[in-house]
Amino acid sequence: MRKVGGAAVARPRGAALGAVLACLALFLTSCGDTPTTEPAPTPGSTGTTATATRGPIATDSPTAAPTGPTTTPSRRPSTPTTTPKPTTAPTSGVPSRLAGTDWERIPTTRKVVALTFDAGSDRAAVQSVLATLRREGVRATFFMTGAWADRYPGTAAEIAARHRIGNHSQTHPHFTQLSDARIRSELSQAAQRIRQASGHDPAPLFRFPFGDRDAHRIRVVNDSGYVPVRWTVDTLGWKGTSGGMTADRVVQRVMAGLRPGEIVLMHVGSNPDDHSTLDADALPAMIGRLRGAGYTFVTLDALIG
Repeated sequence: MRKVGGAAVARPRGAALGAVLACLALFLTSCGDTPTTEPAPTPGSTGTTATATRGPIATDSPTAAPTGPTTTPSRRPSTPTTTPKPTTAPTSGVPSRLAGTDWERIPTTRKVVALTFDAGSDRAAVQSVLATLRREGVRATFFMTGAWADRYPGTAAEIAARHRIGNHSQTHPHFTQLSDARIRSELSQAAQRIRQASGHDPAPLFRFPFGDRDAHRIRVVNDSGYVPVRWTVDTLGWKGTSGGMTADRVVQRVMAGLRPGEIVLMHVGSNPDDHSTLDADALPAMIGRLRGAGYTFVTLDALIG
């Protein structure tokens, strides 16, 4: 009911209902029931309509790091995790107390001397030397080359039957001029030839040809299972009479260098120029003088034990 010009007029019902429905529609629109446009995803979301900006991906990861959760995935190592086995030095078989040295004397305070003979040229003095040693009851040490044992197999066997033998290389070269492989070949070939000729193994005794060595070559020889043995005194008998030597001077040199554990270097061959064999000639007097000084005789087994 409304008044028109002071008179009350009734409102139609249809118009009132329309007004109510219009208000209801307006209310529903303000409450958000009408669908709206979906916003673009922000970086890091799971939406597919935009690419998220990332930092560098580690190259040792097989796939890209997942998005969404904040938990950091565990990294895979780029290399195997197995701990490598430690590298060990080659085992030489030479006792550590003997390694690294070209022995010039037997380390002892006992009055002992080792007579040693190199065999690498001819055998001119062999029978004289062996006869003296047998008569005097003395054992010595003989260093043979493989080539010498090849040339005189019967003599090599005769020596090895009573005395200690050692390796003096196959061909008697200067070792400081050889590669490691060549050194090992010289040692192994000589050992094989000496065993074939004499029936005895020369290891672990070795003497450098010409006494030519250095720390590296000593180590290579040790790694091949040998103990290098030099000498305390070289008699110089190999120089012969043409080199100004005599049998008396040979003995004098040995006595001048006398000390406990002395190692004496001699040769079983003759001088190539005058064919003298001064070491063999001096040997009887040498043994007598050494015994007179209170010395006894040992082989180089006394060094290696």
